[in-house]
Amino acid sequence: MQQEELKIKLSALLPAATFEEGGEWLTMQVEPTDWPALANNLLTEPTLNFNFLFCLTCVDWKTHLTMVYHLSSRTFGHNMVVKVKLDAAKPVIATVSDLWRTAEFHEREVYEMFGVNFLNHPDLRLLILPDGWEGKNPLRKDFVDPINMIKL
Repeated sequence: MQQEELKIKLSALLPAATFEEGGEWLTMQVEPTDWPALANNLLTEPTLNFNFLFCLTCVDWKTHLTMVYHLSSRTFGHNMVVKVKLDAAKPVIATVSDLWRTAEFHEREVYEMFGVNFLNHPDLRLLILPDGWEGKNPLRKDFVDPINMIKL
């Protein structure tokens, strides 16, 4: 499926979504409330079959956070990016670890580094950082490192 065909199909699934132009892959922006149903459709819709989540990360823009999901269909060979804007003060989004198993560890990393709470995650706890780092979120731009005096 070419990008334009994919865009038409995705627009039919979620008319409220917007698309970024000019990228190598189709990039779709959705609301956090629309993400769970869309994620399920991306995986289960036979003509889409995005069966591989190969990257999940977060970007801190100071005013808000953006969750970024990179998906691929091993069946059809198409790729896409989904971006979800979150409130920086209370970043909450539904987990997709029940759909794509690879999300489980990615979400734990984003949880500890950015403070995003993934609703219904089966094991949301620190992944890399030692005990005592809960809630410090060292990849947030407002993080202050008192030992190394780093402030972004």
